[in-house]
Amino acid sequence: MKKIFLFLSVCFFAALDICAQVPQLMSYQAVIRNGSNQLNANAQVGMRISILQGSTNGATAYTETHVVNTNAQGVATLSIGGGTALHGTFAGINWANGPYFMKVETDLSGGNNYSITATSQLLSVPYAQHAATAAMATMSATAANGVPSGAAQGQVITFCDGVPTWTNGGICPGKVTMLSCGASTNTGVLNAGNVANANSGVRSAVPYTGGNGGVYSEQSINSTGVTGLTATLSAGTLALGSGVLNYTISGTPAGTGTANFLLNIGGQSCTLTRVISSAITYPLGTTHCGGNATAILNVISPVTGKIWMDRNLGASQAAIASSDASAYGDLYQWGRRADGHQCRNSTNTATLSSSDQPAHGNYILASSGNFDWRSPQNSNLWQGVAGINNPCPSTYRIPTSAELDAERASWGSNTSAGAFGSPLKIPSAGYRNYYDGAFNYVGSNGYYWSSTVNGIVAYGLYLSGSTANINNYGRAYGYSVRCLVD
Repeated sequence: MKKIFLFLSVCFFAALDICAQVPQLMSYQAVIRNGSNQLNANAQVGMRISILQGSTNGATAYTETHVVNTNAQGVATLSIGGGTALHGTFAGINWANGPYFMKVETDLSGGNNYSITATSQLLSVPYAQHAATAAMATMSATAANGVPSGAAQGQVITFCDGVPTWTNGGICPGKVTMLSCGASTNTGVLNAGNVANANSGVRSAVPYTGGNGGVYSEQSINSTGVTGLTATLSAGTLALGSGVLNYTISGTPAGTGTANFLLNIGGQSCTLTRVISSAITYPLGTTHCGGNATAILNVISPVTGKIWMDRNLGASQAAIASSDASAYGDLYQWGRRADGHQCRNSTNTATLSSSDQPAHGNYILASSGNFDWRSPQNSNLWQGVAGINNPCPSTYRIPTSAELDAERASWGSNTSAGAFGSPLKIPSAGYRNYYDGAFNYVGSNGYYWSSTVNGIVAYGLYLSGSTANINNYGRAYGYSVRCLVD
């Protein structure tokens, strides 16, 4: 049996009647194969095109014939509306009275003994790009022939729920039967006065049902109730049936309470709510090196799902390079609070502390014994949000060694380059020595404390240009700290 394969239709109009807004030519292509399923290449074929109204067996609105030559790939190309008319006129078709179907009959010998027939629905009617866009603005809501006004260049008329509609690429506007804000999946935390940005991991996945596979535009919805926030939805395409819409929440909440976002999409609406908790604050008595508290912005690790601060404690910005000095931050001795010792210009002292919280902010040297700033040692200073000397802001804590190692395992490479290339943008901030207070490997290596101890030492993350791993270190070292949400 001979075959014709239709692979592209209604793709371009070459001429235009501006007054009536009716397309005059429609480019059409088909792949022609013979009875042996071989391409009918470089051959003359006869084709009869009919536009049928209503169904595949509907009334004939227009018929024309063509004699065309296929190319080396067996593709026949013609312009519908430019053939020999047998019935009706192409310009006289009222596209609003669709749906319309195109019947294509082919004679492989180039005559009119048509033995191959294929019929398919015209799902869209393209409209030519043209220079007379100003004329379009003066059209009535719907022209006399049923073509709607308001087209942009390159759009096509598509029958959406039986109504002719200008669309991009023949895809109808999205519609849903139900939008369920109450069943949304919310991630991330929002706190009064604390900034949330696109990388903070504050999102809401709002489910819907009855999607029609149509498109929707980008949305930005400002919050009511607690103001200062915006829910943003990127443009996309609805699923056929059920799906979710992923909104990103950003901004700075003006207070505590509930932020409301009135969502409206696909003909349905609902109110998304997000709870705003109390402001995040640093522990009482915290010394902020340079006078300014570290900004609290989050970043979510897509592999581990953990939410981290996007910068080291003491850093003025998230790293823009592995050797970004503004992103280095402070260097903490394990277990100490932010009493000033972490500042890179703090004074050294060789006197060990016998208490959990020394009465000064000096950097304590410990060149012998347990290599700890405290004597006797206390291994329970940094564990959890309620840790005695936890330097992180409220609801944040020092990560465990397992959590640091999970992040390391997610990097593209097990090096300092992989650390910076990760979502956490970890810089190589160097370290401060325990025996003389000198700074080493600043800009080339990184050292990050965990809350996990191992006997007289503690675990930390080490990274360099050639490797990265979890190791044991004396607690008097000055290392970087990166906090995460508990």
